[in-house]
Amino acid sequence: MHTHRQEPSLLHLDSSASGGGDSITRQLTARYADIWRCLHGPEGYRYRDLAADPIPLVSSAFVSLGIRVERHGTVPLHKIAELAADPAERQEWALTLPLITEMRAARTVLIGVPMYNFSVPAALKAWIDRVTFPGAFIDEGTGDRLLRETNVVIVAARGGCYAPGTPREDFDFQTPYLRAYFTDLGVAPENLHFVHAEMTRAGDVPALAQFKPLAADSLATARTAVTELARLPAASGTAASGTAARTH
Repeated sequence: MHTHRQEPSLLHLDSSASGGGDSITRQLTARYADIWRCLHGPEGYRYRDLAADPIPLVSSAFVSLGIRVERHGTVPLHKIAELAADPAERQEWALTLPLITEMRAARTVLIGVPMYNFSVPAALKAWIDRVTFPGAFIDEGTGDRLLRETNVVIVAARGGCYAPGTPREDFDFQTPYLRAYFTDLGVAPENLHFVHAEMTRAGDVPALAQFKPLAADSLATARTAVTELARLPAASGTAASGTAARTH
């Protein structure tokens, strides 16, 4: 039976194609990670830059192996390689297993997610498609969801404003998608936290210049929210219950 690591551990993922100087999500996740490491030390910290070091897209061999595994029910991770039919499937599993292992070991998962075309970057979607292997986050002995106590912090940035009540609220396919994905994967709703920075392009796009004060306020609120979330106790999966930061 898999037991969740009780010591503090953080898996930090960035997905912005922009560099640190231009990326709001990278700046905010770096702030979180810096505070976290100051509190807990570097030993439990793991970082992936999904844009600079992209995860390969899943192939037909990945799909074939996944279907074969599903037919056997929930298969322990250490036995999945035995079901691979050829070198292509073995290679796909070799690419996939480290990502699943990182996710299962993490007490907290921190993800920087800029809004691209109303949704998430392709770099993040490639990670999602590969890590979501059949049965990977279900205890093979009990059927329990392994990520039930995992904290997931989504730091999202949007060039415009997509907050509830705004004219473009219905264009936000970023937040609903990530909420549906992680809760379906087994993360408890109370352990899923969103921090939104709105109007991040107000300083670049002349048509949005009037919203610079709103952008500044939103970013300041996001920084405060990130700081508070990073300082939450790491030993309890429900310590951050009810803490969902949304900036407007």
